[in-house]
Amino acid sequence: MRVIVNGEPREISAAHVDALLRELDYEGSHFAIALNFDVVPKSRWAETPLKSGDEIEIITPRQGG
Repeated sequence: MRVIVNGEPREISAAHVDALLRELDYEGSHFAIALNFDVVPKSRWAETPLKSGDEIEIITPRQGG
């Protein structure tokens, strides 16, 4: 299905948020997910379905000053 990830159109096969993270090779747990502008708690990633046209933002912390 076609979705937008961090502003870029992508073709994915994942059906849920947690599977999308695996598909895109995100490791660890130090990031936040917004699906269609709503933050998805980590406890709900496995049960949050994705559908064609969804907009997903993967937000990762950065060090700096």
